[in-house]
Amino acid sequence: MINAILIEDSRLARQELKELLKSFPQVQIAGEAGTASQAEELIKLVNPDLIFLDIHLPGKSGFDILQELDSVPAVIFTTAFDQYALQSFDYNAIDYLLKPIVPERLEQAIQKAEILLKEKGGCSA
Repeated sequence: MINAILIEDSRLARQELKELLKSFPQVQIAGEAGTASQAEELIKLVNPDLIFLDIHLPGKSGFDILQELDSVPAVIFTTAFDQYALQSFDYNAIDYLLKPIVPERLEQAIQKAEILLKEKGGCSA
């Protein structure tokens, strides 16, 4: 099981991602955050294996949040902005999904996450 959290300021985008993730029973959504401060609290509380992370958030960027962590979980960026793709891989990114998220790309990203987390011993997927 992959313990994941969703960090996205758009409630509609979070809802759409949750719907897409229902097709992946190996991914357990342990929480959601809509702002940078909520995200920081949630990460500390849950200690997730995987974060689905938007880049533009109220308060800070997704990159800012990751820079402040002592230990960075695996990350799948979910954003409408393609210009941050290269930069995202400096932050433990498994994948970079552009909105609207295509189910086939999400499946590929989750497969990558499963492989990485099994190698690290971080989940029982």
